[in-house]
Amino acid sequence: MSRLIQVRRWVHTTWAGATYALVLMSVSLAHASATLLLEEPYGKLGFFTATGHAAVYLSGVCADTPLVLHACKAGELGSVISRYNGVGGYDWIAIPLIPYLYAVEKPEDVPLFADPRIVSFLRDQYRRKYLEGVASDVDEGKTPGGNWYELVGSAYDRATYAFEIETSATQDRAFIATYNAAMNHSHFHTVSRNCADFAKDVINFYHPHALHRSVVADIGITTPKQIAKTMVKFSARHPELEFSHYVIPQIPGSAARSTAVHGVVESFFKSKKYIGPSIAVSPIFAGSVAAVYIGSGAGRFDPNRQAMVYNAERGLEPPIGAEDRRSYELELSHLKSAQLSRFPNERSEKNFARMLNNGVPAFDAEGRPILQLRIGDEAINLGVAEGNLFNGEATQRLSEELMEARLEQELRRGNPPKVSESDIEHDWKLLQQALNSSEDQIASRDSRPLQAGAPSRWNPTGNRP
Repeated sequence: MSRLIQVRRWVHTTWAGATYALVLMSVSLAHASATLLLEEPYGKLGFFTATGHAAVYLSGVCADTPLVLHACKAGELGSVISRYNGVGGYDWIAIPLIPYLYAVEKPEDVPLFADPRIVSFLRDQYRRKYLEGVASDVDEGKTPGGNWYELVGSAYDRATYAFEIETSATQDRAFIATYNAAMNHSHFHTVSRNCADFAKDVINFYHPHALHRSVVADIGITTPKQIAKTMVKFSARHPELEFSHYVIPQIPGSAARSTAVHGVVESFFKSKKYIGPSIAVSPIFAGSVAAVYIGSGAGRFDPNRQAMVYNAERGLEPPIGAEDRRSYELELSHLKSAQLSRFPNERSEKNFARMLNNGVPAFDAEGRPILQLRIGDEAINLGVAEGNLFNGEATQRLSEELMEARLEQELRRGNPPKVSESDIEHDWKLLQQALNSSEDQIASRDSRPLQAGAPSRWNPTGNRP
């Protein structure tokens, strides 16, 4: 049984703080696993090459520091170990699971709708607290450049496919001893020592010869998609390893969505900017590429197939069905239409995202992320995590808009799966709570005696009627 599924089943029945901690302790001691993370490309990287990134999550291996490993103690959730070029001159860095995905330490602090400013803020705050040894300040405390930001908040940039197999505590101890003792100096090379080569070597340490590159489909370069494909094949030959496959969705927000991951030949063949000119210049070469692509079966492996959906607080569940998704999508459309008739100056989703992008990120008194916004002449704090969504100074109408924007993205068609049905039910309840709070605020303000010069009706958009 997947370790994350075990967590989900316990969490559903025992969510109180102290009990939850004991549950995590029992789960962490009961099962160890190695999970290959196949991460989609994004931004300019996704435009020029679609091979993405690979890392490994080890549930039984934790980090004293990003460079020193230890066997996980009770309550610890393991770490993600990965290779990036240009991070302090090191070959690999280890980051705890939740910070690696979300740049925060607790699931309840994950932003419900993220914009680039708050993502940069969360990453830099985590760096300043834990990563000074690999990415220290420059020029009077300024944030350094380089690829260190890839180590935290991965789920803001892209969706990730996870392929999990069982390991043992004995294997974990051997891995820790070997990697702690070895020289951790970067010799990164795109062709022979890239992120996928590192992930392949980690999985092969636990299960020798499990993963390998493809000389034909990827012209000898190790790619994330190829090692994921061989991981699936290896697990099929070893059912005793309790294989699990799931997707970690990209957090809804104003950043562009990540794109499909491909191998080398597949990326060339499916890219019009490459294959089009090749056909014009050398039809024979283009035909050879097509033959390799078709003959190698490079495009037949689909990481979406039968993938469960991961949630940091609820574990693994099937993606929402097409009919249920359409029903929620229609209901949300009706709700937004009704709200638009009530508030004719309502912001569009694009304008709402722009408003968030103009906010100043900060932490509230409990250390949860907020955005400091200015609407008209009023300065307010908007809680953007579930833990403070209704605790800030913002009107509940802003919380309502935030949940509408989140649901809008979660319900959009396309791959990979973005959400499970229980995720939608959970977010819908938050939206309903915001709606009810908005009605209460309107009724409360409308019942007050009007003062001279005061507007006759509260306007949640900040504009005077």
